Amino acid sequence: MNDTFSLAPIAYVAASRSAPEDDHWGGTLAQITLTDDYPAEALAGLAEFSHVEVLFVFHQVAAHKIESAARHPRNNPAWPKVGIFAQRGKNRPNRLGSTICRVVSVAGRTLTVAELDAIAGTPVVDLKPVLAEFLPRQAVQQPAWASELMQAYWLPAATPE
Repeated sequence: MNDTFSLAPIAYVAASRSAPEDDHWGGTLAQITLTDDYPAEALAGLAEFSHVEVLFVFHQVAAHKIESAARHPRNNPAWPKVGIFAQRGKNRPNRLGSTICRVVSVAGRTLTVAELDAIAGTPVVDLKPVLAEFLPRQAVQQPAWASELMQAYWLPAATPE
């Protein structure tokens, strides 16, 4: 089967970070502004939710960097070689990212969120409110290497002295 599809951005990210970095996304704020194709009413009711799932495109990943097999996460040989679908790296086949973020505010056609791990200019392809009923219904399980990888991910960036 060789089906293809196309997606058009519904919004773009404005954020202070312009480079894709692996860690220290804690405390960040980002604005997601709808494209001219969508009116402000497309966001109506979203402020009543505490969290939103943001689906976006890793737009700075070049086609030749796409991974389709197994690799060491972050190229760290201390971690096991696992398939691209057993990790959340940006070099995935369709370059899609997904993050659950705290809703800070909605004003007009702009949604402000906390801790979106996407950089300035990132195309957003969908927004979904987080409903408790769609969260895992059992305890989440993950290997030790994944917990080690994520240790600094949501820590705030160090402030220069």
